[in-house]
Amino acid sequence: MDRESERSLVGRLRAGDPAAFDVVFEAYHRRLHAFLARLTRRSSWAEDLVEETWLRLVAHAERLDADTRLGPWLFTVARNLHTSAWRARRLDAVLASGGLFDGRTMAAPSASPFETAVADQLQERIERALQSLTAPDREVLLLVGVEGFTPAEAAGICGISAEALRQRLSRARGRLLRRLGEAQHGPGGTK
Repeated sequence: MDRESERSLVGRLRAGDPAAFDVVFEAYHRRLHAFLARLTRRSSWAEDLVEETWLRLVAHAERLDADTRLGPWLFTVARNLHTSAWRARRLDAVLASGGLFDGRTMAAPSASPFETAVADQLQERIERALQSLTAPDREVLLLVGVEGFTPAEAAGICGISAEALRQRLSRARGRLLRRLGEAQHGPGGTK
């Protein structure tokens, strides 16, 4: 697609033209799906991420800059969604399995030595990130994620309301994810 056609298409997207969305979808859907399928190695997960990418375009179309390059914009969104989803799934798996402290690896039983090493490194990063949090953050993460208490049970243990516990848990999870991102990319957030 030439640059002038792309600018025209962006203008139509910004104006809410559904036909413009169809043109962009036709031009990029297969490429986005292939990219995400290679990243995730799971077609169903890739499909979910592609769908979310298109939803983001619809949600943000009117705010696109007039000179937005659609390919880079879409692939950046897709990549960021993949990264966020991967981190959330890894963390959920670790917290759900109680794997933070029991010494088990996060790698699948049939994992290669490389996959096992990567899983072990991730587990170490999670441990370090968890230890860097404040005591109240660690407390709620450990009660709910490792010990398996419901938020209501954990609230009783902490002597706070269930809503306060849910808010604290949400903030603690966010802080833990940020710390994991800093550990991977450094304090500036980029490699």
